[in-house]
This record gives sequence, C-alpha cells and structure tokens, in this order.
Amino acid sequence: MFWFQSWTLQLAKCSRLPLRRQLCEARTTLPVLTLFTKDPCPLCDKAKAVLEPYKHKFILQEVDITLPDHSAWFEKYKYDIPVFHLNGKFLMKHRVDIQKLENRLLNLELQDDGNR
Repeated sequence: MFWFQSWTLQLAKCSRLPLRRQLCEARTTLPVLTLFTKDPCPLCDKAKAVLEPYKHKFILQEVDITLPDHSAWFEKYKYDIPVFHLNGKFLMKHRVDIQKLENRLLNLELQDDGNR
C-alpha cells in the first residue's frame, strides 16, 4: 500500500507530463535486483519463486556466473549462489530474506523521495 501511495504522489507531482511519459519514468526508477546464478540452480529457482509476489517493486536482472565474461563473479560466488545485489550493492545470499529486501527497498524509496 505504501508503494502505491508513494507512486500516486509521484504521479501527482508530475501531472503536467503526459500520462504515458509519467508511467514510463516511474517504471525506470525501479531498483535493480541482480541475481547471480548458473544453470542448473534449484536454489535460484526457489528464490525466484519466493520473489514472485514482489516483482513489481524491482527489476530482476540475472547474471549467469558460468559465462566467460563473468569469470570474476564465478570466482567470487561459485559456492554461494544464489547471491543478490540491490542497485549494485550486496544484499543477501543462499536464500531470500524478504524482510531484508523490503527494508532495503523502503530505504531506497525514502532516499528517492528525499531527493525530489
């Protein structure tokens, strides 16, 4: 509910913009949740299922650590996946901690509102 109220306030502040543009801008301000994974990864699949109800609050980006371009991530996380970063900063590993995710998302939203 808080996210919806915040979003509608953001929409009201930008009311001079066409609605289509406002919706696009609101969408691009979502934080990026990066999942470091590999194939197969049953724990990663389980983590994505846990995140499903929250997917409207962030953009999920998956990084396959087994690809040649990601060898540094492979060395760092080969024994720890799934690993999550939120906006480029480490958030959690091994399993999803919903409370930690919600707290960090709320902090980002509050910071964003303070910068407007």
